[in-house]
Order: sequence, then C-alpha cells, then structure tokens
Amino acid sequence: MLFGHNTNVTLDGTVFHVQTEDRGVNSATLDTTVHCRGRVLHRRTNKYHDLLPLDAEKEKSLKSRLDEQHFGVVEELKTGALKVEAPPLPPPRPSALAPAVSGAASSFAPTPASLATKTLTVEMLNPRTWLSGKHATLYLVARLKESGTPAAGARVVARIAGAGDPTEVETEASADGHARLEFDMPRLTSEDAALVIEASTHDAQGHLRFALRAKPKTPAAI
Repeated sequence: MLFGHNTNVTLDGTVFHVQTEDRGVNSATLDTTVHCRGRVLHRRTNKYHDLLPLDAEKEKSLKSRLDEQHFGVVEELKTGALKVEAPPLPPPRPSALAPAVSGAASSFAPTPASLATKTLTVEMLNPRTWLSGKHATLYLVARLKESGTPAAGARVVARIAGAGDPTEVETEASADGHARLEFDMPRLTSEDAALVIEASTHDAQGHLRFALRAKPKTPAAI
C-alpha cells in the first residue's frame, strides 16, 4: 500500500507545497519535497528496508514514519528551522502581449471581452510516481505565467488521447492553484497516445502534453 501527504504552508504571503510519497517497496524510500513556483527547494529521503517485507503491523509503522517525516518538515518550515527561499516572481508583461497557448482546445477560447488570452503554466508535481499499476493520480498546480499567481478556481481537465475508451476527468483548482485528479488508465490503441492536461479560467488557458507508451512509467514531455 502506498501512502502520501500534500500540505501547503504559507510564509509571509508565499505558498510552499510540501509533498511526501512512499516510492514503493522496490526502492523502499520515503521522499519529501518542498515546492514553490515550480521549483523543488528541499528534498528529504529515508529508507525503510528494515520493514520489508511489509505486513499489516509493519504498514502501520511505515505510515507513522511517513507522517513523522512529512509533518516534521511542515513544522520546520513554520518555525523557521528549515530555511528555504522562494524563487523570484517572473517580471509581469502587459496582458495585450501575452500569447495564447498553441494547440489548446477550442473550448478554452477567450471570452469576447478579452482581446488577448493570458497564459497559464501547468506543472505536474509527481511526474515520477503519477502511475501506479493501472491507476493514475495527478498532483497539479496552475499559475498565471505573467505573475506566478495561483490560478484559483481554474478548471483542470486530464484526458487520454489515443485510448480505446474515451477517458476524461476534471476538477477545480483550490485557492493556491493546486488540483488532484485520479482515474484508471484505459488501454492505449495509438502510437501517438498521450496524457493531455488542460487548465482554464475565464481569461487564461494552458496545457501539458505527455507522450505515452504501451507500458508507461514516467511520461516524457513533448
């Protein structure tokens, strides 16, 4: 069984995202990362080979270790024991010069009141562990490219192109721009199969596209 936590910590108005994942018994690693504005600022890992092979009691011990590691990092951030520096915000650009994202779906077209569509950046926070068996769990964050501001309330959609069965899920981003999507992977029927992630607000849009193989582990961005 895989465990994990995601917690946001706000320091002086800046949101830092703390994510802890069990990387699975093959690596037997608990991995905690601190993200801000698309960058990993801190990583902490611990092995748990001493608990293998897992059983019901050892899984409880593993979860306790993961909880302790995750919330320990959260507490260190809050108290200042762990020092991290947020990346600078990108310089703002006039909205009239902001380009639309090429290849975005027509349903994400700008409203008539907007002469220029703003650009959203969409980042997957767990690119190495998004797929476990046939189950996909996507941790995403959407931000305005011009300012780095979280895209609160953005519509976030994930779909599999080139699959035997149409697969599409959607959710709404939280106040800090984070979103989570889960679905079971369909059978891939095309050599051009891809995981497509789209985000949109009333005046902004953005997307990611990852190539998929017959037995994908970590997608490669194209």
